[in-house]
Order: sequence, then structure tokens, then C-alpha cells
Amino acid sequence: MGHVWLARDEKSGLDVALKIVAREGKSGHRAEREARAASSLRHPRCQRILALARDPSHVYIAYEYVPGRTMREALRAGELDDRAALEVCGQIADALAHAHRRGIVHRDVKPSNVLLAESPDIDVRLLDFGLAQMAEFDTLTALGDIPGTLAYIAPERLQGLPATTAADVWGLGVVLWEALAGEHPFWGGDLSETSRSIQQGAPSLETLRPDLPRHIIETVNGALVANPQRRPTAERLAAELRNLPRRRRKNGGSAGPAAPVRSFSEVAKDRLLPGALAGVASGWVAAALPFYPAGWPLGLAAAAGALGFASPRAGLLFTLLTAFFPLANISIGLALVYGAVAVLWAALNWKDARTGLLLAAGPLASPLAALPLLPVIAQAAHGRARRALQVAAAVLLAAVVAGIRRVPLPFDGSTPPLGLGLAGSTRPTAVAHVLWSQLVAHPEITAEALVLAAAAAALPYARGRGPWPAVFFAGALLGLTATIAPAAALLPLVAAAWLTAAILTFQRAT
Repeated sequence: MGHVWLARDEKSGLDVALKIVAREGKSGHRAEREARAASSLRHPRCQRILALARDPSHVYIAYEYVPGRTMREALRAGELDDRAALEVCGQIADALAHAHRRGIVHRDVKPSNVLLAESPDIDVRLLDFGLAQMAEFDTLTALGDIPGTLAYIAPERLQGLPATTAADVWGLGVVLWEALAGEHPFWGGDLSETSRSIQQGAPSLETLRPDLPRHIIETVNGALVANPQRRPTAERLAAELRNLPRRRRKNGGSAGPAAPVRSFSEVAKDRLLPGALAGVASGWVAAALPFYPAGWPLGLAAAAGALGFASPRAGLLFTLLTAFFPLANISIGLALVYGAVAVLWAALNWKDARTGLLLAAGPLASPLAALPLLPVIAQAAHGRARRALQVAAAVLLAAVVAGIRRVPLPFDGSTPPLGLGLAGSTRPTAVAHVLWSQLVAHPEITAEALVLAAAAAALPYARGRGPWPAVFFAGALLGLTATIAPAAALLPLVAAAWLTAAILTFQRAT
């Protein structure tokens, strides 16, 4: 309908989301109706409207600005596990129930119209009431003109029937099905094929997720019943989604709460991954850098692994502390610089400490010339920025470790001066100057860190989309790496590119 800009209210000083819509055709009328619909809503899950204005050519709507990303972006990045998907859809249902009580039907419920605010907890806003149908207004839609995104439209709407609150419940059911299954129940062909698939009804979620508890499958199936009169209300669906994680077992046995809805991959990320990262990193540091007595590396690895499994934050802190003493054995100044960086790193990864030690893959992969695989490894982390940060840090850490151990630098192949001149230094400023000077002297390392970090952030968009996007992505990564670092060994780079392409081709899109 128009454009949305980040703007600032000069009177209040607040940032706002400013929608600008041309008044030609139906767009201006729909924008004004959107504003009237949104202004009647007073719910924390509905984006709040702050002001409406118009001039002869445009309509202007100022909304509260909520930093975040859409649910569509979160799904593509694989950032929503089962429990998060249930909570997100429960909050959407709360917003719809509030709108329905005020006679408003959204008519365009889809992941791109759901905002996930930047918050430690899940905090949803339902956006874009531009297609909203209010009870006190006549619809602007002629018979047969079906608004909204086809893949989320209820079957009765395709038959020409008016939109009701049940149509919103259907749209939310499709969103929930897609979030839990990892793919859309209807999309996959042209518009006519999608329309026929919708008319035939959604397949049971059990066909793709037989591991889900029966009561979750029944809740999703209930929202996608073909007969709109048999679907639950948004209020009832919200209550069911709230109750699902706490539903008690019915098949005899314990009366305690049912196990959380978690796949093996989720358990691995939450427990096994941080434990393995802490154990491997601590053991490697203790064995590679002289300080700890013989036999200690294995014990430190076991202790770090157990801590990481029990508490990812504890495993992160223990591993970072393990490296301090060997570095102090080389140089007090180096240890102090490392301590400052380690504190900053722990703070940056405190909210999601599970993957805070992925940067340890850099020194481990560097001797094998496998650093181009870091973007794939970093996908275990949540969020594009976090993945990019882990990869960039892994490359730089690999370079620092190579310099300290006086082995060929990654991508460069040159051998750094003995100990980098850091041995015995007590001044952290001098150590920082030496490290910075070496980084400036080898710009290809910084460039490769940026390239691989960008690849880690962009990789989810090429995942599971077929062989050609995968080959293009891997080829671009290979070409950039070979251009920036022509001295790098070509065979490992080609092998990494082929492996990346294979993973992207066969891994299911998120």
C-alpha cells in the first residue's frame, strides 16, 4: 500500500514507524480504515497507533516503533523452536481475540505481519490492519476480490464467502503448522495449485512431526478444520496454546506435567552443544599452551564439559578462565588484554551462552585449512548478528593463536615472528599495539573475517532452496576467499565449498 519509514516525533523526541500511503485508488481509503481499526485497539500485542494525518496526495499514520524482526525472518533463520512457536502463536491469538471482541477481522494473518520485538522474552506485535474489516464499515472489497496473501486465506474465502473471525483463526493455524513443520502446508506450486490445496484442506501435522504430542497435533488440526463453524475462537485457541506446554499426561503414569515439546536437535543445542564446546575448548587450551601439569588437560576438559552441560554460562566462564593462566605464563600484559576481551565476550554472549564458545572452532579448523566451513558451523547460533560475530571472532582468534604458536597464519601462509614479541611483556597497552600492528600488516585476515561473517549471516537464505542457489553461494564464497587470499591452499577451499553446497542443498529450508 505504501512505504514505512523510521521517523522521529519532534515534539516528543520518540522514534515512530511512519507509514506513507498515496490517496489514489483504494489505498488511501484502506489506510484510513487501518488507522481507525488500529486506534480502537488497546492491547499489548497490537501495534499502537499514535497519530493520523492527511494531505491532498497522501495519508500518514504514525505507529509506535518497536525494534525487532518479523516472524518470517525468524523462521527463515531457524530461530524458533517448538516452545517458542507455541508462545508466539499464543500471543498472536491474544491479539486476534482482542480485535474480534471489537468487531475487527484482520484478514491477513501471516508471519510477515507479526513482529518479534527485541527482548529477552518473546514479545509479539500483530501488524498491518490495512485489510481489516470492521463491523461498522462496509467492506471495500468487491465480490470475488479476495484480499490478503493467498497461502494463508481460509477455504471459505476462496468460495466467495465473507471474512469472519474464523478466517483469522485459519490463518493463525497455517502459521502454527508452518512454524512447527518447517514448511508451508499449501505452498509449492502456482496460484491455482495452491488454491486447490487449500480447498482440499491441510494435511495432518502428524505426517511431518510424528514426534509431537497428540494434544498439540489436535490443536493445530482444530484450527484448520474446513468448516469455519467448527474452528475454535481466537480466545479459546489462545487458551489452548497457553495450556499445551503444561498439559498433563493422559496415559496413566505420573500426574506431573508432560515433557516439554523439544526435538533432539533442540536438546543437543541447549545441553550437548555447550558441554561439548566447553570440554573441547578447555582441553585443547590446556594441552596446546604450556602451563598445566600432565594429566590436567583431560580433567579440565571433563570438568568444563560437565559445567557446560549443566549450565552453558558456567561452562563459558570456566573455559574463558582456563585460558587465562597459560597466557599469563607467556606474558602478564597478554593475560590482562585477554581478560578484558574475555569479560566483554562473556557479556555479549550472556543471554545465549549455549554457542558462546563457537569461536573456538577457528584455531581447531585453521590447521586443516577448514576456516571456510565456519559459516556452516556458526548456524548453531541464534540470529544473524550473533552468527557473524562468532565467525569473525573465530578467524581472528585463529590468527592470534597461530602467531603465539609461531605456525603459518590462516589464509596468509606466512610465519609470524617468534612469539610476536609478546613474551615477558607486562604492559597490556604494548601487547595491544603489537597485536593491532600484526593485524594491519596482514589485511587479508581481516578481510576474510568480514567475508566469512557476512556468509554466516546470509547462509540461511540459501538453505534448502535447491542446488543452484547452493552452488552460487558456495562459488561466491570460494571466489571471494581465493581473490582476497591467493596464497591460501586451493584444494581445502574447493573441498569446503563443495561441502557447503551439499549441506545447503539437502538441508531443509527454515
